[in-house]
Amino acid sequence: MVILWTDALIFVLMTVICVLAIYLRNKEHIKRPLQKIAGSKVGIASLVVLLFFVLIGLMDSLHFKPTQEKSNEVMSCLDFWAKPLIEHVEKTYSAPFATTLYSKETVVLEDGTTQWSYPRLVYGGRHLENPGSDLIPDILKKLFYGLVQGVACGSLPILIYLAISYKRQKKWIKFDIIPASMRTALFVTFIIVSLGYILIYLSSYYHVFGTDKVGEDVFYQAIKSIRTGLVLGTLTTLIMLPLAIVFGILAGYFQGWLDDIIQYLYTTLNSIPGVLLIAASILMVQVYISNHEQSFTSIIVRADMRLLFLCLILGLTNWTGLCRLLRAETLKLREMEYVQASQALGVKKSIILIRHILPNVMHIILISVVLDFSSLVLAEAVLSYINIGVDPTTYSWGNMINGARLELAREPIVWWSLSAAFVFMFALVLAANLFADTVQDAFDPRRNAE
Repeated sequence: MVILWTDALIFVLMTVICVLAIYLRNKEHIKRPLQKIAGSKVGIASLVVLLFFVLIGLMDSLHFKPTQEKSNEVMSCLDFWAKPLIEHVEKTYSAPFATTLYSKETVVLEDGTTQWSYPRLVYGGRHLENPGSDLIPDILKKLFYGLVQGVACGSLPILIYLAISYKRQKKWIKFDIIPASMRTALFVTFIIVSLGYILIYLSSYYHVFGTDKVGEDVFYQAIKSIRTGLVLGTLTTLIMLPLAIVFGILAGYFQGWLDDIIQYLYTTLNSIPGVLLIAASILMVQVYISNHEQSFTSIIVRADMRLLFLCLILGLTNWTGLCRLLRAETLKLREMEYVQASQALGVKKSIILIRHILPNVMHIILISVVLDFSSLVLAEAVLSYINIGVDPTTYSWGNMINGARLELAREPIVWWSLSAAFVFMFALVLAANLFADTVQDAFDPRRNAE
């Protein structure tokens, strides 16, 4: 078992979330908003999609060293599961579901003569004897087999839920009397599991999203990039959140010289070009790694250290926006009647901040957290595009887009790497934004008062 820095922080974050969930499960002011979220079909559907992304990210965060190999390289549970995709490397570009390379080369025939044509792939469609006539029928047949097996796998959560309900109520329940939120969750789970199984089944015979310049499977790259997006979104938010909450509330409540210092701090920080600060920090990390090579014997360990520092610097430079919002909201809340009454009764300021101010700015914090998560996932693509993002050896949607910009200049155009990165990034960001809207509606005290 190998624990990287980002792995440890991810599981610490998961533990904190579980502890908070247990602590807050019986709190009335938390139960009401959670019930509103559970009653939203859009919120439940987006939450299920996010949980599937998180599950893949956690699988890719369990690292170990293969015992049968003597190298220092590290692999994850996701790598172990996707080993066939890792090993099925072609020579260069190939289109989705193709059986030949994307460009013509000189091919040596069986009789020793040469021909200018498209070479057959080593792995993609190798089971076909006559790809010209058998390709489409075989894809349709494999698609049907995958659909049948995918539907069977996708039905398992529904059957499990019905079995648990039968055990509790001693009778079978009809699907239409299942709560609407649970029906939505089961339906979305069914769609995701069925579609995922189809892609996995087809990927054992074809490269469903094609291959890149060095022949790696693009579907595998897109799946591996999920962890990078989640790490940047969650760990960066974890770093910036305490700074924004503490400084924003203190500046808005106490005002005076403390407010002036905090405003000066985030105004000065905003004056520094963020791209230059990130570039300087990444350069410092690279110099440190180069001077301590004995501590970074693995490519994954080196890339993980750069990813960790990127999260750190993004967290230290992105807390100012939320801090401004919390300061403005606290300035308004400190003039409310219940806060003024608490001050007149001699309630300690720390209790006022925790009991009155913090709960009433929680909706701003929650919506900002989810929206910042989305923006950070998109920011990684921009930073990698200008080569100051994650390590080039790290699988990320930004690196896929960065490589695709040169592929788009080819003739014919290599479009599938950019399309795969776009589809997966779009799904994650859209689910996060939809869930953010649901959370905002549920936790906003002004909406609850209506």
